[in-house]
Amino acid sequence: MIASKGADVLERTDTPRDPLSAQPRRTRLLRLAEVRWALAATLLFAGGGIGQLAGAPTWLWWALYLACYAAGGWDPTLSGLRALAERRLDVDLLMVAAAIGAAAIGQITDGALLIVIFATSGALESYATQRTEDSVRGLLDLTPDTATVIRGDGTEQVVPASDLAVGDVILVRPGERVGADGQVLAGASDVDQATITGEPLPAPKQVGDEVFAGTVNGTGALRVRVERPAGDTVLARIVAMVQEASTTKARTQLFIEKVEQRYSVGMVVATLLLFAVPPAFGADFQPTLLRAMTFMIVASPCAVVLATMPPLLSAIANAGRHGVLVKSAVVLEQLGTSTVVAFDKTGTLTEGTPRVTEVRIMPDVVGGESELLALAAAAENPSEHPLARAVVAAAHKAGLPLEHAEEFSALPGRGVRARVAGRVVEAGSPAHLLGTVGQDDVVVTDVATLEMDGQTAVVVRVDGRVAGVVGLADHLRPGAAQAVQQITTLTGTGPIVLTGDNPRAARRIASELGITDVHAGLLPHEKVDAVRALEADGHKVMLVGDGINDAPALAAAHTGLAMGRAGSDLALQTADAVIVRDDLATIPAIIALSRRARRLVTANLIIAAAFITVLVAWDLLGDLPLPLGVAGHEGSTIIVGLNGLRLLRAAAWPTATNGKGA
Repeated sequence: MIASKGADVLERTDTPRDPLSAQPRRTRLLRLAEVRWALAATLLFAGGGIGQLAGAPTWLWWALYLACYAAGGWDPTLSGLRALAERRLDVDLLMVAAAIGAAAIGQITDGALLIVIFATSGALESYATQRTEDSVRGLLDLTPDTATVIRGDGTEQVVPASDLAVGDVILVRPGERVGADGQVLAGASDVDQATITGEPLPAPKQVGDEVFAGTVNGTGALRVRVERPAGDTVLARIVAMVQEASTTKARTQLFIEKVEQRYSVGMVVATLLLFAVPPAFGADFQPTLLRAMTFMIVASPCAVVLATMPPLLSAIANAGRHGVLVKSAVVLEQLGTSTVVAFDKTGTLTEGTPRVTEVRIMPDVVGGESELLALAAAAENPSEHPLARAVVAAAHKAGLPLEHAEEFSALPGRGVRARVAGRVVEAGSPAHLLGTVGQDDVVVTDVATLEMDGQTAVVVRVDGRVAGVVGLADHLRPGAAQAVQQITTLTGTGPIVLTGDNPRAARRIASELGITDVHAGLLPHEKVDAVRALEADGHKVMLVGDGINDAPALAAAHTGLAMGRAGSDLALQTADAVIVRDDLATIPAIIALSRRARRLVTANLIIAAAFITVLVAWDLLGDLPLPLGVAGHEGSTIIVGLNGLRLLRAAAWPTATNGKGA
């Protein structure tokens, strides 16, 4: 069960990174046209603002602002015209029209600012989409390009992995990635299949066991019969599920966007009527044009847009300072609507690495737990297996000196054997070491107790005699229990666990956290099914995960959160938000912060709507001076903007953690 790995094996088993990860972030950003145009618009706006404040000639800063209009406004204008051709009035076109109207009456700075806001928003969305697509493509690199096929006459032939057919027999050498989903025909090894199941430890594989394409073989050689074609492997289905979920998952809009169509149409129609109807009844053209222009300005949704964005963007900035990267304002709004939180186990609720939990010695063994641990650690020291590293780490932590191991050998899936200080020490799986010495009742009971508790049992024999059992298990992340309790209070529903790990280990971790709803042994598509079942019951699911196997469910969930340090590239890019420092306490905090931001948005919308209603009524029923209309419009914009910026305060985050308003 505990096997050694050479340095060459470790080098070959490194997980490929995102194909763009080696490029500087600035280079990756500038590859996108949307980013280049947004950057140009921002620089032109800054230049115009500096020129205006510095007293430069009017024509100069007006030229810079107009160039800003062109750089940032051509794409939303084109999109808006396309939508108009489909008989839809896009809010982007309305914003461009409002910006042009602002310029027409001399308020070109306000219009340019709107253009910059919309161009920047589009650039960020384009970048996030591109990164997700690149990560999905990079996932395919996990499958090796070639595989070694064993022909009927016993000869070996290297062929492209994509050409493998069902029934082919392939040879998987130590350290290689498995080329296809299949069944082991011969050999034994430990296979790291964390990319598929999320299990923290390599899984022992023997004749008859299933292996998956893209997983990493240990030190043993395997002969595998191909059971699925390349396009139908579990890894290929993960890619397909991520792409499908990302495409078909409805784009949740901000609250104000849900009424944009009716408002936009109503505003345009009203402006046209104000411009066309009075002259038909003999009204003078100039005052009519001025009234219509004033109406367009005071009724434009500039204040509404700023009522929505500052609270959300301020919350995003505050969350970023506390280790949560939220990818968009839409996501920030969604986080607070989650009704149930589903956790992956390994690497999410737990640290993802095993530790020694206890050492049990046989009644008649002299030397005690310390000597047993020291002997086992000395024998395991040459091994690179995660369990071996955990035993050695426990001995070092206890301050135990380790003797040099001689005559070291390892059997994949079974354990290690070495001579330590003249004594033959063996450490490995109970099935292997107990099966050759008889079924000692005490040992069997200890092993059964540990395994029933979700731990991994390593039997230690000294000079052919069972000396004890070492129990190992994954450990909870600090603060996990408190985070679960706070999440339950905020959502009113206890979290659930969705994991590919074995049921005993999953139940042990869940019981420590007070979680009763546990789904274990799930493959990636089964996690997606579980998420969709919850949403079919009316829940809005927040999924928290870290691995490639979590990516499809992260994409399918209402919101997905990835663990930043432990997370795979695909999980980080697929998720809607990233917990940068893997601190679970930030999950209830970001939920509470999102809810407070939504409340501020609602308050701002009420303020903006009140200003618009008063100014529009004044313009329609009375005689609203244009400068006063502009002042009222800009005043409402400033008020809602400053109100939204309240969430930038440091006090907003700890208050959000307690679920209270600041």
